[in-house]
Amino acid sequence: MALETEIKSGKLKMRLKSLRQELIRLKIDGFIIPRTDEHQGEYVAPSSERLAWLTGFTGSAGVAIVLTGKAVLFIDGRYTLQAKAQVSEDLITHYPLSTNSQAKWISENLKPNMKIGYDPWLMTPTQEIRYREACKISKALLVPVAKNPIDEIWKNRPVPPSTPIIIHGIEFAGQSSDSKRTHIVELLQMEGSDAAILTALDSIAWLLNIRGSDIPFSPLFEAFAIINNDKSVELFLDKTKLTQSVKKHLGIDVRCHEQEFFAQAINNLKNKTVRLNLETVPVYILRQLENAGAKIQAGADPCQLPKSIKSSAQLNGVRAAHLRDGASLTRFLAWLDANAATGTITEKSAAKTLESMRLNNKYYKGLSFPTISGSGSNGAIVHYSVNSKTDRNLEKGTLYLVDSGAQYLDGTTDVTRTIAIGTPTNSMIHHFTLVLKGHIAIAIAQFPKGTTGSQLDILARRALWEEGLDYDHGTGHGVGHFLGVHEGPQRISKVPNKIALEPGMIISNEPGYYKTGSYGIRIENLVCVIAGRHLSFETLTLAPIDRRLIDIDIMEKKEIEWLNDYHARVCKELSPLVDEKTKSWLVNATVAL
Repeated sequence: MALETEIKSGKLKMRLKSLRQELIRLKIDGFIIPRTDEHQGEYVAPSSERLAWLTGFTGSAGVAIVLTGKAVLFIDGRYTLQAKAQVSEDLITHYPLSTNSQAKWISENLKPNMKIGYDPWLMTPTQEIRYREACKISKALLVPVAKNPIDEIWKNRPVPPSTPIIIHGIEFAGQSSDSKRTHIVELLQMEGSDAAILTALDSIAWLLNIRGSDIPFSPLFEAFAIINNDKSVELFLDKTKLTQSVKKHLGIDVRCHEQEFFAQAINNLKNKTVRLNLETVPVYILRQLENAGAKIQAGADPCQLPKSIKSSAQLNGVRAAHLRDGASLTRFLAWLDANAATGTITEKSAAKTLESMRLNNKYYKGLSFPTISGSGSNGAIVHYSVNSKTDRNLEKGTLYLVDSGAQYLDGTTDVTRTIAIGTPTNSMIHHFTLVLKGHIAIAIAQFPKGTTGSQLDILARRALWEEGLDYDHGTGHGVGHFLGVHEGPQRISKVPNKIALEPGMIISNEPGYYKTGSYGIRIENLVCVIAGRHLSFETLTLAPIDRRLIDIDIMEKKEIEWLNDYHARVCKELSPLVDEKTKSWLVNATVAL
Protein backbone atom coordinates (compact mmCIF):
# COMPACT_ATOMS: atom_id res chain seq x y z
CA MET A 1 0.00 0.00 0.00
CA ALA A 2 1.37 3.39 -0.97
CA LEU A 3 1.67 5.98 1.77
CA GLU A 4 -0.55 9.03 1.46
CA THR A 5 1.50 12.07 0.45
CA GLU A 6 -0.75 14.57 2.19
CA ILE A 7 -3.81 14.52 4.42
CA LYS A 8 -6.68 16.94 4.79
CA SER A 9 -7.27 18.95 7.95
CA GLY A 10 -10.21 16.78 8.98
CA LYS A 11 -8.15 13.62 8.83
CA LEU A 12 -5.25 15.33 10.59
CA LYS A 13 -7.60 16.36 13.39
CA MET A 14 -8.86 12.79 13.77
CA ARG A 15 -5.36 11.35 13.86
CA LEU A 16 -4.22 13.85 16.47
CA LYS A 17 -7.30 12.99 18.51
CA SER A 18 -6.54 9.25 18.26
CA LEU A 19 -2.95 9.80 19.30
CA ARG A 20 -3.98 11.89 22.28
CA GLN A 21 -6.42 9.20 23.39
CA GLU A 22 -3.57 6.68 23.17
CA LEU A 23 -1.34 8.97 25.23
CA ILE A 24 -4.02 9.15 27.93
CA ARG A 25 -4.18 5.34 27.93
CA LEU A 26 -0.39 5.23 28.35
CA LYS A 27 -0.60 7.84 31.13
CA ILE A 28 1.79 10.23 29.43
CA ASP A 29 1.25 13.86 28.48
CA GLY A 30 3.03 14.02 25.16
CA PHE A 31 5.03 12.15 22.54
CA ILE A 32 7.99 12.92 20.26
CA ILE A 33 7.67 11.78 16.62
CA PRO A 34 10.91 12.03 14.59
CA ARG A 35 11.10 11.42 10.87
CA THR A 36 13.41 8.44 11.10
CA ASP A 37 13.60 4.69 11.59
CA GLU A 38 15.76 2.43 13.75
CA HIS A 39 18.74 2.98 11.46
CA GLN A 40 18.72 6.81 11.26
CA GLY A 41 18.90 6.68 7.47
CA GLU A 42 17.97 9.42 5.03
CA TYR A 43 15.22 7.37 3.42
CA VAL A 44 12.85 5.05 5.27
CA ALA A 45 10.43 2.32 4.27
CA PRO A 46 6.70 3.24 4.03
CA SER A 47 6.03 1.33 7.26
CA SER A 48 8.37 3.74 9.09
CA GLU A 49 6.86 6.99 7.77
CA ARG A 50 5.15 7.74 11.07
CA LEU A 51 5.60 11.49 10.88
CA ALA A 52 4.16 11.62 7.37
CA TRP A 53 1.19 9.44 8.34
CA LEU A 54 0.33 11.55 11.37
CA THR A 55 0.88 15.04 9.96
CA GLY A 56 1.00 14.77 6.17
CA PHE A 57 4.52 16.23 6.07
CA THR A 58 6.68 14.22 3.66
CA GLY A 59 10.03 16.02 3.91
CA SER A 60 13.15 14.03 4.78
CA ALA A 61 13.87 15.93 8.02
CA GLY A 62 11.42 16.92 10.71
CA VAL A 63 10.18 16.27 14.24
CA ALA A 64 6.70 16.63 15.71
CA ILE A 65 5.87 16.94 19.39
CA VAL A 66 2.26 16.30 20.36
CA LEU A 67 0.94 17.23 23.80
CA THR A 68 -2.62 16.78 24.99
CA GLY A 69 -3.32 20.46 24.36
CA LYS A 70 -0.97 21.50 21.53
CA ALA A 71 1.17 20.13 18.72
CA VAL A 72 4.25 21.47 16.94
CA LEU A 73 6.23 20.52 13.84
CA PHE A 74 9.92 21.37 13.49
CA ILE A 75 11.21 21.64 9.92
CA ASP A 76 14.38 23.10 8.45
CA GLY A 77 14.51 25.86 5.86
CA ARG A 78 14.43 23.46 2.91
CA TYR A 79 10.87 22.46 3.74
CA THR A 80 9.23 25.65 5.00
CA LEU A 81 7.01 26.09 1.94
CA GLN A 82 6.34 22.36 1.65
CA ALA A 83 5.20 22.15 5.27
CA LYS A 84 2.87 25.12 4.81
CA ALA A 85 1.23 23.33 1.90
CA GLN A 86 0.96 19.95 3.62
CA VAL A 87 0.29 20.62 7.30
CA SER A 88 -2.47 22.85 8.68
CA GLU A 89 -0.95 25.50 10.92
CA ASP A 90 -4.29 25.79 12.70
CA LEU A 91 -3.72 22.31 14.12
CA ILE A 92 0.08 22.06 14.28
CA THR A 93 2.34 25.08 14.84
CA HIS A 94 5.46 25.21 12.65
CA TYR A 95 8.92 25.99 14.04
CA PRO A 96 12.41 26.02 12.47
CA LEU A 97 14.41 22.86 13.08
CA SER A 98 17.83 23.23 14.68
CA THR A 99 20.04 21.31 17.06
CA ASN A 100 18.39 22.74 20.16
CA SER A 101 15.04 24.03 18.93
CA GLN A 102 12.99 21.06 20.12
CA ALA A 103 14.77 20.94 23.45
CA LYS A 104 14.21 24.66 23.96
CA TRP A 105 10.51 24.29 23.17
CA ILE A 106 10.18 21.44 25.67
CA SER A 107 11.94 23.41 28.39
CA GLU A 108 9.53 26.31 27.84
CA ASN A 109 6.25 24.44 27.29
CA LEU A 110 6.25 21.44 29.62
CA LYS A 111 5.05 21.84 33.19
CA PRO A 112 6.43 20.18 36.33
CA ASN A 113 5.76 16.42 36.56
CA MET A 114 4.50 16.16 32.98
CA LYS A 115 5.65 13.00 31.20
CA ILE A 116 6.69 13.12 27.56
CA GLY A 117 7.26 9.80 25.83
CA TYR A 118 9.64 8.68 23.11
CA ASP A 119 10.35 5.51 21.18
CA PRO A 120 13.82 4.30 22.30
CA TRP A 121 14.31 2.62 18.91
CA LEU A 122 13.94 5.97 17.12
CA MET A 123 16.12 8.20 19.30
CA THR A 124 19.90 8.20 19.69
CA PRO A 125 21.69 8.59 23.03
CA THR A 126 23.00 11.99 21.93
CA GLN A 127 19.46 13.17 21.17
CA GLU A 128 18.11 11.69 24.38
CA ILE A 129 20.58 13.68 26.47
CA ARG A 130 19.36 16.95 24.93
CA TYR A 131 15.71 16.07 25.52
CA ARG A 132 16.37 14.87 29.06
CA GLU A 133 18.23 18.05 29.97
CA ALA A 134 15.36 20.10 28.56
CA CYS A 135 12.89 18.16 30.68
CA LYS A 136 14.98 18.83 33.77
CA ILE A 137 14.66 22.56 33.17
CA SER A 138 10.87 22.31 33.11
CA LYS A 139 10.89 19.65 35.87
CA ALA A 140 9.18 17.22 33.49
CA LEU A 141 10.03 13.59 32.80
CA LEU A 142 11.26 11.97 29.58
CA VAL A 143 10.01 8.38 29.47
CA PRO A 144 10.55 5.57 26.95
CA VAL A 145 7.53 3.65 25.66
CA ALA A 146 7.45 -0.09 25.08
CA LYS A 147 5.35 0.27 21.92
CA ASN A 148 5.17 3.26 19.62
CA PRO A 149 1.67 4.76 20.03
CA ILE A 150 1.60 5.73 16.34
CA ASP A 151 1.83 2.05 15.44
CA GLU A 152 -1.07 1.31 17.77
CA ILE A 153 -3.44 3.73 16.00
CA TRP A 154 -2.16 3.46 12.40
CA LYS A 155 -4.77 1.37 10.64
CA ASN A 156 -3.70 -0.34 7.42
CA ARG A 157 -0.09 0.44 8.15
CA PRO A 158 2.15 -0.92 5.36
CA VAL A 159 3.86 -4.13 6.30
CA PRO A 160 7.62 -3.92 6.87
CA PRO A 161 9.51 -4.58 3.61
CA SER A 162 10.78 -8.04 2.85
CA THR A 163 12.51 -7.89 -0.51
CA PRO A 164 15.09 -10.48 -1.62
CA ILE A 165 18.75 -9.77 -0.91
CA ILE A 166 21.19 -9.93 -3.82
CA ILE A 167 24.93 -10.54 -3.94
CA HIS A 168 27.08 -7.54 -4.84
CA GLY A 169 29.70 -9.33 -6.89
CA ILE A 170 33.43 -8.99 -6.43
CA GLU A 171 33.65 -7.57 -9.96
CA PHE A 172 31.78 -4.52 -8.63
CA ALA A 173 32.95 -4.44 -5.00
CA GLY A 174 36.61 -5.08 -5.80
CA GLN A 175 37.17 -6.52 -2.33
CA SER A 176 35.80 -9.62 -0.64
CA SER A 177 33.67 -9.48 2.46
CA ASP A 178 36.28 -11.60 4.23
CA SER A 179 38.96 -9.00 3.44
CA LYS A 180 36.74 -6.18 4.69
CA ARG A 181 35.95 -8.04 7.91
CA THR A 182 39.64 -8.71 8.47
CA HIS A 183 40.36 -4.98 8.22
CA ILE A 184 37.50 -4.01 10.54
CA VAL A 185 38.57 -6.58 13.12
CA GLU A 186 42.10 -5.20 13.06
CA LEU A 187 40.66 -1.81 13.94
CA LEU A 188 38.58 -3.30 16.76
CA GLN A 189 41.54 -5.23 18.18
CA MET A 190 43.75 -2.12 18.11
CA GLU A 191 41.17 -0.33 20.27
CA GLY A 192 40.49 -3.26 22.57
CA SER A 193 36.93 -3.88 21.37
CA ASP A 194 35.36 -7.32 21.59
CA ALA A 195 32.58 -6.40 19.18
CA ALA A 196 30.89 -3.56 17.35
CA ILE A 197 27.17 -3.18 16.79
CA LEU A 198 26.21 -2.02 13.32
CA THR A 199 22.87 -0.30 12.83
CA ALA A 200 23.62 1.74 9.67
CA LEU A 201 22.20 -0.21 6.74
CA ASP A 202 24.89 0.93 4.30
CA SER A 203 27.60 -0.35 6.66
CA ILE A 204 26.03 -3.80 6.82
CA ALA A 205 25.48 -3.98 3.05
CA TRP A 206 29.04 -2.82 2.34
CA LEU A 207 30.67 -5.15 4.87
CA LEU A 208 28.92 -8.27 3.58
CA ASN A 209 28.85 -7.38 -0.14
CA ILE A 210 25.09 -7.74 -0.39
CA ARG A 211 22.31 -5.36 -1.38
CA GLY A 212 18.51 -5.17 -1.15
CA SER A 213 15.54 -2.98 -2.02
CA ASP A 214 13.74 -2.39 1.27
CA ILE A 215 14.50 1.34 1.28
CA PRO A 216 13.43 3.80 -1.44
CA PHE A 217 16.25 5.09 -3.69
CA SER A 218 18.90 3.05 -1.86
CA PRO A 219 19.86 -0.61 -2.45
CA LEU A 220 19.56 -1.49 1.23
CA PHE A 221 17.81 -4.08 3.39
CA GLU A 222 16.63 -3.74 6.97
CA ALA A 223 18.92 -5.54 9.41
CA PHE A 224 21.16 -5.23 12.45
CA ALA A 225 24.60 -6.80 12.81
CA ILE A 226 27.25 -7.53 15.40
CA ILE A 227 30.82 -8.01 14.21
CA ASN A 228 33.02 -9.83 16.71
CA ASN A 229 36.79 -9.51 16.99
CA ASP A 230 37.19 -13.07 15.70
CA LYS A 231 35.79 -11.83 12.32
CA SER A 232 32.45 -13.56 12.74
CA VAL A 233 29.23 -11.65 12.20
CA GLU A 234 25.79 -12.11 13.72
CA LEU A 235 23.21 -10.84 11.21
CA PHE A 236 19.63 -10.16 12.32
CA LEU A 237 16.97 -9.81 9.63
CA ASP A 238 13.88 -11.33 8.09
CA LYS A 239 15.42 -14.60 6.92
CA THR A 240 12.91 -14.98 4.09
CA LYS A 241 15.06 -12.41 2.28
CA LEU A 242 17.89 -14.92 2.03
CA THR A 243 18.24 -17.16 -1.01
CA GLN A 244 20.46 -20.23 -0.99
CA SER A 245 23.03 -18.44 -3.13
CA VAL A 246 23.18 -15.52 -0.67
CA LYS A 247 23.56 -17.93 2.28
CA LYS A 248 26.44 -19.61 0.44
CA HIS A 249 27.98 -16.21 -0.32
CA LEU A 250 27.83 -15.18 3.36
CA GLY A 251 29.58 -18.37 4.48
CA ILE A 252 29.89 -20.02 7.88
CA ASP A 253 31.36 -16.96 9.60
CA VAL A 254 28.14 -14.98 9.10
CA ARG A 255 25.41 -16.43 11.28
CA CYS A 256 21.91 -15.33 10.32
CA HIS A 257 19.08 -14.93 12.83
CA GLU A 258 15.56 -13.58 12.80
CA GLN A 259 15.46 -9.97 13.95
CA GLU A 260 13.44 -10.86 17.07
CA PHE A 261 16.57 -12.50 18.54
CA PHE A 262 18.63 -9.29 18.37
CA ALA A 263 17.71 -8.20 21.90
CA GLN A 264 18.89 -11.51 23.34
CA ALA A 265 22.14 -11.27 21.41
CA ILE A 266 22.75 -7.86 22.98
CA ASN A 267 22.27 -9.41 26.42
CA ASN A 268 24.83 -12.06 25.52
CA LEU A 269 27.50 -9.33 25.25
CA LYS A 270 27.70 -9.22 29.05
CA ASN A 271 31.17 -8.19 30.28
CA LYS A 272 32.30 -7.51 26.70
CA THR A 273 33.73 -4.22 25.40
CA VAL A 274 31.32 -3.10 22.71
CA ARG A 275 31.89 -0.28 20.26
CA LEU A 276 28.87 1.97 19.62
CA ASN A 277 28.29 5.10 17.60
CA LEU A 278 26.23 7.13 20.06
CA GLU A 279 25.25 9.55 17.27
CA THR A 280 23.31 6.89 15.37
CA VAL A 281 22.58 3.86 17.55
CA PRO A 282 19.10 3.59 19.12
CA VAL A 283 18.86 4.36 22.82
CA TYR A 284 17.26 0.92 23.26
CA ILE A 285 20.50 -0.82 22.29
CA LEU A 286 22.62 1.29 24.65
CA ARG A 287 20.28 0.62 27.58
CA GLN A 288 20.21 -3.12 26.88
CA LEU A 289 23.99 -3.24 26.83
CA GLU A 290 24.23 -1.26 30.06
CA ASN A 291 21.71 -3.54 31.74
CA ALA A 292 23.65 -6.59 30.54
CA GLY A 293 26.85 -5.25 32.10
CA ALA A 294 28.73 -4.61 28.86
CA LYS A 295 31.46 -1.99 28.71
CA ILE A 296 30.49 0.74 26.24
CA GLN A 297 33.20 2.06 23.95
CA ALA A 298 31.91 5.16 22.19
CA GLY A 299 33.30 5.58 18.70
CA ALA A 300 32.49 5.99 15.04
CA ASP A 301 30.94 3.16 13.06
CA PRO A 302 34.11 1.25 12.04
CA CYS A 303 32.79 0.64 8.51
CA GLN A 304 32.05 4.23 7.53
CA LEU A 305 35.58 5.48 6.79
CA PRO A 306 36.81 2.33 4.98
CA LYS A 307 33.56 2.30 2.98
CA SER A 308 34.15 5.86 1.81
CA ILE A 309 37.54 5.00 0.28
CA LYS A 310 36.71 3.27 -2.98
CA SER A 311 38.83 0.48 -4.46
CA SER A 312 40.23 0.75 -7.98
CA ALA A 313 37.58 -1.69 -9.19
CA GLN A 314 34.85 0.47 -7.64
CA LEU A 315 36.28 3.62 -9.20
CA ASN A 316 36.47 1.99 -12.63
CA GLY A 317 32.83 1.03 -12.24
CA VAL A 318 31.88 4.52 -11.16
CA ARG A 319 33.60 5.99 -14.22
CA ALA A 320 31.72 3.59 -16.48
CA ALA A 321 28.42 4.40 -14.74
CA HIS A 322 29.02 8.11 -15.24
CA LEU A 323 29.65 7.58 -18.94
CA ARG A 324 26.30 5.86 -19.40
CA ASP A 325 24.54 8.32 -17.12
CA GLY A 326 26.15 11.31 -18.82
CA ALA A 327 24.98 10.09 -22.22
CA SER A 328 21.41 9.86 -20.89
CA LEU A 329 21.56 13.33 -19.37
CA THR A 330 23.01 14.73 -22.60
CA ARG A 331 20.17 13.20 -24.64
CA PHE A 332 17.77 14.86 -22.20
CA LEU A 333 19.48 18.25 -22.46
CA ALA A 334 19.39 18.06 -26.27
CA TRP A 335 15.68 17.11 -26.18
CA LEU A 336 14.97 19.92 -23.74
CA ASP A 337 16.77 22.47 -25.89
CA ALA A 338 14.75 21.41 -28.93
CA ASN A 339 11.37 21.39 -27.20
CA ALA A 340 11.39 23.84 -24.29
CA ALA A 341 10.32 26.78 -26.48
CA THR A 342 6.97 25.08 -27.14
CA GLY A 343 5.89 25.92 -23.61
CA THR A 344 4.33 22.47 -23.18
CA ILE A 345 7.02 20.89 -20.99
CA THR A 346 6.31 20.89 -17.26
CA GLU A 347 8.56 20.18 -14.31
CA LYS A 348 6.94 16.76 -13.84
CA SER A 349 7.03 15.79 -17.49
CA ALA A 350 10.68 16.85 -17.76
CA ALA A 351 11.61 14.71 -14.76
CA LYS A 352 9.74 11.72 -16.20
CA THR A 353 11.44 12.17 -19.57
CA LEU A 354 14.87 12.23 -17.94
CA GLU A 355 14.05 9.11 -15.94
CA SER A 356 12.88 7.33 -19.10
CA MET A 357 16.19 8.09 -20.78
CA ARG A 358 18.05 6.26 -18.00
CA LEU A 359 15.77 3.21 -17.81
CA ASN A 360 17.54 1.03 -20.36
CA ASN A 361 21.08 1.81 -19.24
CA LYS A 362 23.25 -1.17 -18.38
CA TYR A 363 23.13 -2.09 -14.66
CA TYR A 364 20.38 0.51 -13.98
CA LYS A 365 18.61 -0.10 -10.66
CA GLY A 366 16.50 3.04 -10.23
CA LEU A 367 16.87 6.65 -9.22
CA SER A 368 19.25 7.53 -6.38
CA PHE A 369 16.87 10.20 -5.03
CA PRO A 370 13.66 11.93 -6.15
CA THR A 371 14.54 14.21 -9.07
CA ILE A 372 14.55 17.91 -8.19
CA SER A 373 12.94 19.55 -11.20
CA GLY A 374 12.41 23.26 -10.55
CA SER A 375 11.53 26.04 -12.95
CA GLY A 376 11.69 29.74 -12.16
CA SER A 377 10.85 30.48 -8.54
CA ASN A 378 10.50 26.76 -7.76
CA GLY A 379 14.18 26.35 -8.62
CA ALA A 380 14.99 28.73 -5.78
CA ILE A 381 13.69 26.14 -3.29
CA VAL A 382 16.83 24.12 -2.56
CA HIS A 383 15.16 20.72 -2.09
CA TYR A 384 12.07 21.39 -4.15
CA SER A 385 9.77 18.43 -4.76
CA VAL A 386 7.36 18.86 -7.63
CA ASN A 387 3.77 17.70 -7.17
CA SER A 388 0.48 18.16 -9.00
CA LYS A 389 -0.20 21.43 -7.14
CA THR A 390 3.20 23.05 -7.72
CA ASP A 391 3.95 21.71 -11.20
CA ARG A 392 4.57 24.53 -13.66
CA ASN A 393 5.49 24.87 -17.31
CA LEU A 394 9.02 25.72 -18.34
CA GLU A 395 8.63 29.24 -19.69
CA LYS A 396 10.84 31.44 -21.83
CA GLY A 397 13.01 33.82 -19.88
CA THR A 398 13.36 31.48 -16.88
CA LEU A 399 16.00 29.14 -15.49
CA TYR A 400 15.35 25.43 -15.06
CA LEU A 401 17.26 23.53 -12.37
CA VAL A 402 17.36 19.73 -12.56
CA ASP A 403 19.16 17.70 -9.88
CA SER A 404 19.03 13.96 -10.55
CA GLY A 405 20.89 10.71 -10.19
CA ALA A 406 20.69 6.97 -10.56
CA GLN A 407 21.73 3.74 -8.93
CA TYR A 408 23.76 1.32 -11.01
CA LEU A 409 25.37 -1.94 -9.95
CA ASP A 410 28.74 -0.33 -10.66
CA GLY A 411 28.13 3.12 -9.18
CA THR A 412 25.84 5.86 -7.93
CA THR A 413 25.39 9.17 -9.75
CA ASP A 414 24.22 12.65 -8.72
CA VAL A 415 24.35 15.62 -11.09
CA THR A 416 22.78 19.07 -11.28
CA ARG A 417 22.49 21.31 -14.30
CA THR A 418 20.89 24.74 -14.57
CA ILE A 419 19.54 25.52 -18.05
CA ALA A 420 18.39 28.75 -19.65
CA ILE A 421 14.92 28.49 -21.17
CA GLY A 422 14.93 31.13 -23.87
CA THR A 423 17.07 34.22 -23.40
CA PRO A 424 18.50 34.64 -19.89
CA THR A 425 18.71 38.01 -18.14
CA ASN A 426 22.01 39.69 -17.29
CA SER A 427 21.34 38.92 -13.62
CA MET A 428 20.93 35.21 -14.35
CA ILE A 429 24.16 35.16 -16.36
CA HIS A 430 26.09 37.03 -13.70
CA HIS A 431 24.95 34.81 -10.82
CA PHE A 432 25.47 31.63 -12.84
CA THR A 433 29.04 32.67 -13.64
CA LEU A 434 29.78 33.35 -9.97
CA VAL A 435 28.55 29.84 -9.12
CA LEU A 436 30.59 28.37 -11.99
CA LYS A 437 33.72 30.12 -10.71
CA GLY A 438 33.17 28.48 -7.32
CA HIS A 439 32.60 25.10 -8.95
CA ILE A 440 35.81 25.37 -10.94
CA ALA A 441 37.75 26.50 -7.84
CA ILE A 442 36.93 23.16 -6.19
CA ALA A 443 37.52 21.20 -9.40
CA ILE A 444 41.08 22.52 -9.82
CA ALA A 445 42.01 22.63 -6.12
CA GLN A 446 45.28 21.06 -5.01
CA PHE A 447 45.78 20.45 -1.32
CA PRO A 448 48.10 18.62 1.09
CA LYS A 449 47.33 15.36 2.78
CA GLY A 450 45.30 15.89 5.94
CA THR A 451 43.10 18.62 4.44
CA THR A 452 39.42 18.43 5.35
CA GLY A 453 36.45 19.46 3.25
CA SER A 454 35.64 22.31 5.61
CA GLN A 455 39.04 23.83 4.79
CA LEU A 456 38.20 23.83 1.07
CA ASP A 457 34.65 25.16 1.37
CA ILE A 458 35.67 28.82 1.12
CA LEU A 459 37.03 28.21 -2.39
CA ALA A 460 33.51 27.49 -3.66
CA ARG A 461 32.01 30.57 -1.97
CA ARG A 462 34.70 33.17 -2.61
CA ALA A 463 33.25 34.67 -5.80
CA LEU A 464 29.80 34.89 -4.21
CA TRP A 465 31.11 36.25 -0.91
CA GLU A 466 32.95 39.03 -2.72
CA GLU A 467 29.52 40.31 -3.81
CA GLY A 468 27.81 39.73 -0.46
CA LEU A 469 26.10 36.54 -1.62
CA ASP A 470 26.07 32.94 -0.34
CA TYR A 471 24.11 29.69 -0.37
CA ASP A 472 22.62 27.93 2.64
CA HIS A 473 23.76 24.35 2.07
CA GLY A 474 26.96 22.37 1.99
CA THR A 475 29.25 22.43 -1.01
CA GLY A 476 29.76 18.69 -1.15
CA HIS A 477 28.59 15.39 0.32
CA GLY A 478 30.13 11.94 0.09
CA VAL A 479 28.57 9.46 -2.33
CA GLY A 480 28.40 5.70 -1.95
CA HIS A 481 29.15 2.94 -4.44
CA PHE A 482 25.76 1.43 -5.28
CA LEU A 483 24.74 2.56 -1.80
CA GLY A 484 23.46 5.88 -0.44
CA VAL A 485 23.71 8.96 -2.62
CA HIS A 486 24.60 10.85 0.58
CA GLU A 487 27.43 9.19 2.46
CA GLY A 488 29.75 10.18 5.28
CA PRO A 489 32.04 10.82 6.91
CA GLN A 490 33.62 13.22 4.36
CA ARG A 491 31.97 16.44 3.21
CA ILE A 492 32.75 19.95 1.98
CA SER A 493 30.89 22.40 4.19
CA LYS A 494 31.15 25.42 6.46
CA VAL A 495 30.41 23.02 9.31
CA PRO A 496 33.73 21.89 10.85
CA ASN A 497 34.69 18.35 9.94
CA LYS A 498 37.70 16.46 11.28
CA ILE A 499 37.69 13.80 8.55
CA ALA A 500 40.53 14.38 6.09
CA LEU A 501 39.94 13.84 2.40
CA GLU A 502 41.71 10.70 1.16
CA PRO A 503 42.37 9.21 -2.28
CA GLY A 504 39.40 7.12 -3.37
CA MET A 505 36.76 9.23 -1.68
CA ILE A 506 33.92 10.41 -3.92
CA ILE A 507 32.32 13.74 -3.10
CA SER A 508 29.99 16.18 -4.81
CA ASN A 509 31.02 19.66 -5.97
CA GLU A 510 27.81 21.71 -5.93
CA PRO A 511 27.90 25.41 -5.11
CA GLY A 512 24.72 27.34 -5.83
CA TYR A 513 22.81 30.59 -5.60
CA TYR A 514 19.09 31.05 -4.96
CA LYS A 515 17.18 34.24 -5.61
CA THR A 516 13.93 33.78 -3.71
CA GLY A 517 10.89 34.10 -5.90
CA SER A 518 12.94 34.25 -9.09
CA TYR A 519 15.37 31.40 -9.82
CA GLY A 520 17.82 28.88 -8.47
CA ILE A 521 21.28 28.01 -9.76
CA ARG A 522 23.35 24.96 -8.89
CA ILE A 523 26.14 23.24 -10.81
CA GLU A 524 26.98 19.78 -9.49
CA ASN A 525 29.53 17.21 -10.58
CA LEU A 526 30.84 14.27 -8.59
CA VAL A 527 34.59 14.22 -8.09
CA CYS A 528 37.06 11.70 -6.73
CA VAL A 529 40.07 12.50 -4.57
CA ILE A 530 43.26 11.41 -6.34
CA ALA A 531 46.89 11.28 -5.22
CA GLY A 532 49.82 13.10 -6.77
CA ARG A 533 52.41 15.61 -5.59
CA HIS A 534 49.41 17.02 -3.76
CA LEU A 535 45.90 15.66 -3.50
CA SER A 536 43.44 16.89 -6.12
CA PHE A 537 40.10 15.99 -7.71
CA GLU A 538 39.19 13.98 -10.78
CA THR A 539 35.82 15.05 -12.17
CA LEU A 540 33.62 12.00 -12.75
CA THR A 541 30.40 13.55 -14.05
CA LEU A 542 30.18 14.12 -17.80
CA ALA A 543 27.56 16.52 -19.16
CA PRO A 544 27.62 19.97 -20.81
CA ILE A 545 27.39 23.13 -18.71
CA ASP A 546 25.14 25.76 -20.29
CA ARG A 547 27.48 28.16 -22.14
CA ARG A 548 24.63 30.65 -22.69
CA LEU A 549 24.76 31.47 -18.99
CA ILE A 550 28.48 32.31 -18.83
CA ASP A 551 29.91 35.83 -18.71
CA ILE A 552 33.39 35.23 -20.08
CA ASP A 553 34.47 38.74 -19.12
CA ILE A 554 34.56 37.88 -15.41
CA MET A 555 36.19 34.48 -15.90
CA GLU A 556 39.89 34.02 -15.24
CA LYS A 557 42.14 32.39 -17.83
CA LYS A 558 42.57 29.21 -15.76
CA GLU A 559 38.80 28.96 -15.33
CA ILE A 560 38.20 29.23 -19.07
CA GLU A 561 40.89 26.63 -19.71
CA TRP A 562 39.30 24.21 -17.25
CA LEU A 563 35.86 24.60 -18.79
CA ASN A 564 37.18 24.21 -22.35
CA ASP A 565 39.16 21.10 -21.36
CA TYR A 566 36.13 19.68 -19.53
CA HIS A 567 33.82 20.28 -22.48
CA ALA A 568 36.34 18.77 -24.91
CA ARG A 569 36.46 15.65 -22.73
CA VAL A 570 32.65 15.53 -22.44
CA CYS A 571 32.29 15.74 -26.23
CA LYS A 572 34.98 13.15 -26.92
CA GLU A 573 33.76 10.58 -24.39
CA LEU A 574 30.00 10.94 -24.88
CA SER A 575 29.81 11.36 -28.67
CA PRO A 576 30.18 7.61 -29.36
CA LEU A 577 27.32 6.87 -26.93
CA VAL A 578 24.60 9.14 -28.35
CA ASP A 579 22.57 9.30 -31.56
CA GLU A 580 23.63 11.55 -34.45
CA LYS A 581 21.08 14.27 -33.65
CA THR A 582 22.23 14.45 -30.04
CA LYS A 583 25.87 14.30 -31.13
CA SER A 584 25.36 17.34 -33.36
CA TRP A 585 23.80 19.22 -30.45
CA LEU A 586 26.61 18.09 -28.12
CA VAL A 587 29.32 19.38 -30.46
CA ASN A 588 27.69 22.83 -30.47
CA ALA A 589 27.08 22.76 -26.69
CA THR A 590 30.75 22.11 -25.96
CA VAL A 591 32.42 24.60 -28.33
CA ALA A 592 35.37 26.24 -26.60
CA LEU A 593 34.84 29.68 -25.10
